[in-house]
Amino acid sequence: MVKVISLSNEAYEKLKALKREGSFSELVMELTNGKKKDIMELAGAFKDSADEWEEIKKKIYMDRKKFKLREVKF
Repeated sequence: MVKVISLSNEAYEKLKALKREGSFSELVMELTNGKKKDIMELAGAFKDSADEWEEIKKKIYMDRKKFKLREVKF
């Protein structure tokens, strides 16, 4: 059974950018299959952009320093 759906232009362009070969239906099935990815697929994701990773780490540590716990009285 075929269903017609509407997407904003922005959503369509993002979906189209993800589509390689195959149909949009196949892409939607791939994106929504519910299968969790193996975390090891991310290993080495920043190896070619070490400078970018260093900037991200700096921002994370700066934000952590700004964070303050609030006191809770019972």
